[in-house]
Amino acid sequence: MRASDADRDRVAESLREHCGVGRISMDEMNERLDLVYQAKTLGQLQEITSDLPEEDLYQLPVPASQAKSTASVAPRPKGELYGRGMRAMWGTWALVSGINVAVWLAIALAGEVVYPWWIWVAGPWGAVILLSSLLGPKRHG
Repeated sequence: MRASDADRDRVAESLREHCGVGRISMDEMNERLDLVYQAKTLGQLQEITSDLPEEDLYQLPVPASQAKSTASVAPRPKGELYGRGMRAMWGTWALVSGINVAVWLAIALAGEVVYPWWIWVAGPWGAVILLSSLLGPKRHG
């Protein structure tokens, strides 16, 4: 059966991939590409790639009798990511609020009585996080 341009292009792309993963050298790929574009039949194209696998062997499924090379990741419960995010928000709020209070205390201990401005940082931010915690997704244990 006669080969089309699309058939030759498909085989040429396959040769480039085999070269890219190291199955054939650049010189061998160039020799084979010359043969590909001279091929007139599908049989000739098949002869050019007969010693190469048709699909990437690394992409094949691992047999059940063989141990997997990578550990499977167990799916997380829906609320776990939300819970981690809330803990991160509370931790950030506590750190920033603590720094603000420490600066305010240092100024106050230096002898200058200052309005507790840190309340305007910690208060609204803490209220928003508290509302998010209370009204966020429900966790079913």
